[in-house]
Amino acid sequence: MKGLSLWQQFWYYLGHNGTYVLQQFNHHFAISVYGVLLAALVGIPLGILISRHHHLNGPIISIANIIQTIPSLAMVSMLMLVLGLGDQTVIVANFLYSLLPIIKNTAAGLDSVSPVSLDAGRGLGMTKWQLLVMVEMPLSVSVIMAGIRNALVVAIGITAIGSFVGAGGLGDIIIRGTNATNGGAIILAGALPTALMAIITDWVLGWVQHKLAPHTAKKAQ
Repeated sequence: MKGLSLWQQFWYYLGHNGTYVLQQFNHHFAISVYGVLLAALVGIPLGILISRHHHLNGPIISIANIIQTIPSLAMVSMLMLVLGLGDQTVIVANFLYSLLPIIKNTAAGLDSVSPVSLDAGRGLGMTKWQLLVMVEMPLSVSVIMAGIRNALVVAIGITAIGSFVGAGGLGDIIIRGTNATNGGAIILAGALPTALMAIITDWVLGWVQHKLAPHTAKKAQ
């Protein structure tokens, strides 16, 4: 690739390694999604819990905040000592970092439900569980989606450092570029798809969030 400009080298690299880049792209996205899905399974019930028992808000949010302040490389390194090398270490890191936005948005969404809507449900004889499933969650889903959206975009960035613990993903390509002579094009081949993934994910989930918002507004009427 001598004599070629940086962008010519970039397209040359993609032309010869496109399948590999796509494989790492898919792997990177899967690791990010798995961590956020696990966080949603834990974070949404915790958000419901603190919306019901406000005295638990301080301890739970404080723990999630402390986790959030740990640098991602330090977190991955500490988890590696326990879980070893591989995807599971980065998935757990993404899980931990995704808890705060999901818990906070779930609690905020539930707390924002109009008392009028709740009173109407109670007037129909709904139980607390029915109110949660049929009234509160549908009215809160747009806010909860915003938390999941933020968590997934952050997770995509965190997964990029997963290559340091053998997790693969687009970070592998970036590391190869840093170790290569004149590896700028290889770095771009890993960095640009990572940025593109984050942008597309944010846009798609933002569109879903927007589509859910009118639905919740109609439900509230």
